[in-house]
Order: sequence, then structure tokens, then C-alpha cells
Amino acid sequence: MASRERLPGAALRSEELRAWGYRLLCGLDEVGRGALAGPVAAGAVVLGEGLALEELDDSKLLSPRQRKRLAPQIRALAAASAVGYAQAREIDRLGIVRATGLAMRRALRALGVTPDHLLLDAFPLPGVDLPQVARDKGDRLFQEIAAASIIAKVERDALMERIASAFPAYDWDRNKGYGSPGHLQAIASHGLTPWHRRSFCRGIALPGDQSLGTAGHTP
Repeated sequence: MASRERLPGAALRSEELRAWGYRLLCGLDEVGRGALAGPVAAGAVVLGEGLALEELDDSKLLSPRQRKRLAPQIRALAAASAVGYAQAREIDRLGIVRATGLAMRRALRALGVTPDHLLLDAFPLPGVDLPQVARDKGDRLFQEIAAASIIAKVERDALMERIASAFPAYDWDRNKGYGSPGHLQAIASHGLTPWHRRSFCRGIALPGDQSLGTAGHTP
């Protein structure tokens, strides 16, 4: 598959950093950035030196079955891994960019080890005093970032499936909080829940007795 063609390049880049003295390379990536409901999640993964999983790839290019198979392997084989969240209320208060950074810093704090270099997809992480490499499509270049995207995606999907049972009309077990036609229709019929990002829902039709000023707080 395409990821097997990319991985030698990813391993080379990681090995170059290790040759410069960095040993604990931590990949960071976020998922759920564009959803209307639920948190934004960030994965952080430190892979052991020389460790490679053949199917590692950008989580968006893998099937749910592939991601679910890989996530426990990553957790078991990684030197450290964690997922951090920023909740809907925090996204509304901070904006998605700052909230994503908050989720990443929470993931870093939960790792249990202090990395000596960060690898990120597209944008550097402010407020962290560590060397960083940020590359466009980094989740296709560095296996550490790909691993982080997979564990974050699997954990966030599982969360959305769990809370879907309390709000079945919104179909979160299938759309994971994104703006599918069924989700938009449910918002129009039933309004916003405490899990919705109110700032993302402006302009979406709401029931006549609900406004964005009275939709309740977010967990």
C-alpha cells in the first residue's frame, strides 16, 4: 500500500534527528478539528528507536478497521503515548486553533516522559520549549505523527459512539459529530446539546424556541 512506500522516507527523517542526538521523538496530531460536536483530540506518541509498523499512515487514509487494529499495537509498542482533549466549551472560548494547542499540551503532559523533540503536522506548537519540526502532510512523512493521528482518531471515535446513546437523534455513532445532513437536520429539529460547539453552529437552523444564547453549557 502507499504507506509502505512512504515509510522508508519517514524512518530516514527520524534517524537523521536521532543522529543529531535526539532520542525521544514525539509525534503530535489532532483529530475532530472541523466537527460541530464533541471535543478536539490530540494524540502524542513516542515510538521506540527502530520501531516500525508497516501499515502506519495518515489516519484519514486508513479504514476504521485498520485504525482499530493498529491503535492497540501502537499503544503496546510505543515508549509512551497519550491523548489529550479540549472540550466544546473551551473551543468556543478559545477558538479552534488555541483549543487544539491546549489539547496537544494536555497530551504531552499525560505522556509520562519528556520528549526531546516534537514532530507536528503543518504547524508548530506555541508555548512549549522544545525543538520542533512542523511539516505539511507530516502524518504522511513521519511515522510518529501517523501513530499519533491513529490513536487520537480511535479514542475520539469511541467517545462519540459512547455519548451517541444519550443523544440518538444526532447519529454521532456514524458521523462522529461532523456536519452530515442527518446531523444538521437533528439540530434543526432538536436544537443544540451540551456537546455542541456553539461557535461552529452559527447560521445553522435551530428550533424556534432555542437560540445560540440559551443552548446550555458544554461539558
